[in-house]
Amino acid sequence: MTRNDRHLTVHDLKRRIEAGEIDTVVVAFTDMQGRLQGKRLHGQFFLDVALEQGTEGCNYLLGVYVDMNTVGGYAITSWDRGYGDMEFVLDLETIRLLTHLPATAMVQCDLVWPDHSPVSQSPRSILKRQLERAAEQGFVALAGTELEFIVFEDSYEEAHDADYRGLTPVNQYNVDYSILGTTRVEPLLRDIRNTMYAAGMNVEGAKGECNFGQHEIGFLYDEVLVSADNHAVYKTVAKEIASQHGKSLTFMAKYDAREGNSCHIHLSLRGADGEIVFWEDDHRSELYDQFIAGVLATMPDFTLLYAPNINSYKRFADGSFAPTTIAWGEDNRTCAVRLVGRGPSARMENRVPGGDVNPYLALAAMLAGGLHGIEQGLELGPALEGNAYVSELPKVPATLRDAREAFAGSAIARKALGGEVVDHYTNMADVELAAFDAAVTDWELRRGFERL
Repeated sequence: MTRNDRHLTVHDLKRRIEAGEIDTVVVAFTDMQGRLQGKRLHGQFFLDVALEQGTEGCNYLLGVYVDMNTVGGYAITSWDRGYGDMEFVLDLETIRLLTHLPATAMVQCDLVWPDHSPVSQSPRSILKRQLERAAEQGFVALAGTELEFIVFEDSYEEAHDADYRGLTPVNQYNVDYSILGTTRVEPLLRDIRNTMYAAGMNVEGAKGECNFGQHEIGFLYDEVLVSADNHAVYKTVAKEIASQHGKSLTFMAKYDAREGNSCHIHLSLRGADGEIVFWEDDHRSELYDQFIAGVLATMPDFTLLYAPNINSYKRFADGSFAPTTIAWGEDNRTCAVRLVGRGPSARMENRVPGGDVNPYLALAAMLAGGLHGIEQGLELGPALEGNAYVSELPKVPATLRDAREAFAGSAIARKALGGEVVDHYTNMADVELAAFDAAVTDWELRRGFERL
């Protein structure tokens, strides 16, 4: 079984390895930061050993900071526990070709402990648990993620050596919807689009965005787990292809003082047999309203999973198209939740996440919040009309510290995700906060070196 005809079956993969068409298989999982981690296996070893037995990796991979340094505070991984292994369980529905690399395929994985129990803190496990909860109520979840990125003429090595300052964007002005603007960088955009299509993703197209050198490549919605898997692969491969072009790109939420990189997430529920549950006749269903009410009610609880880094919160600025107010509206881009579509296309758009979001965690949070609304029969208040930035409704948590406190103390999050998951990602926030609090920034140096 494959997700579509561009994914490989096990039989296809075996045949290609035996014929010498594939000699490398990337075996990868998604870590806390949303990055692919894993190994490159020789094709024959994959067939002889890994296909049946999987492989393994150190459990510190779910307990490191973004720079891969070990840190304390995690229950599942530490010096005291000896930094043992996790097992990588191959999901054979995810076999895909990576045509930008010679003779290479990829398989994504779940994580289990040596006793074969799931690693509940793994992002993919967290999302699968919420999908199970939805299925228990007779629902299937569909989603699409819209990732923005900024492209620079500088290579990643040049950007590093320049301390990521003074880089040259591929466009020098706002190219939102500009055909000329995308033509300027079309060799890169085309390469990413076609590589992703060959890797089994359903590509819609590319468009320019507001910041200098900012672009977006869109993909068709799919079942939630498929969209999350595709999102993780796309982020890695887009960076790899940019590097092959001698350029760099970033998904960080806020690179500079201009517009940040968003990741708007569209989500809807269907019945188990595909029936429409968010719409009745010519209006929204009660279930749809309850789901949206739940997402809004739990927005402070789950903002940490929508905005997981210090930098995430720099994006939340009035008049920036990034939301600051916990409000919903009909096709209103000033709100945190925007409702779009009618009938089969009716869906919510969560505008809080930025390009640095972990898709598994954000989608899990949206499902947990929406299911809470359905289970509690929450009522949806009136839509916000006009400019949400100037409304007096509650605000999205403005700092990582605020979001951390709301998440750590949330009874809803602990019930839906489990206490061990909440504690794990609370510690992740604590590590990020401690690292930032210890840093001396360029702003401080410029402000205080001579004048203070």
